[in-house]
Amino acid sequence: MSALLYIVISIAIVVAVFLLLAAVTKSEYTVTRSVVIDQPKQVVFDYIKYLKNQDNYSVWVMMDPGMKKEYTGTDGTVGFKSSWNSDNKKVGQGEQTITGINEGEMLNSEIHFIKPFEGLAKASMITDALPLNKTKVTWTFTSKMAYPMNIMLLFMNMDKMIGGDLETGLVNLKNVLEA
Repeated sequence: MSALLYIVISIAIVVAVFLLLAAVTKSEYTVTRSVVIDQPKQVVFDYIKYLKNQDNYSVWVMMDPGMKKEYTGTDGTVGFKSSWNSDNKKVGQGEQTITGINEGEMLNSEIHFIKPFEGLAKASMITDALPLNKTKVTWTFTSKMAYPMNIMLLFMNMDKMIGGDLETGLVNLKNVLEA
């Protein structure tokens, strides 16, 4: 057998193992972080249900204060869409749409990333009343990586990568609401 044939067979085996590994690797990931804010639940919820207020606490929005933004609909209601476009590759282009509101309890949204990579994610912010007029806010981010790119989830710690940004955003939110 020639050396070229060995190389071709070796590459085919590596590709087959890669594709098989991707076939058995999870494709969805969820990242969740929480913070306790020294404000009543309704005050906190009334702030987070407006996507425009993310300008004051979201790490991703703060990465490029000069990004182009467009809004469609009425903020704080289902169907409201916030679109952004930035030359900063970490921010890129995308849109976030409010998909559900359980008044005073939960805000659900869908995030459509357009650039630099196409993707969809779901986000939720849940408020829970605590004693002494405090509120626990839980921010959850769920997304998928399509086959065969999902194999990257074996090597990337999405909880660590995204979790830090969620934590910083929640600390920012806490600082804004407790000021």
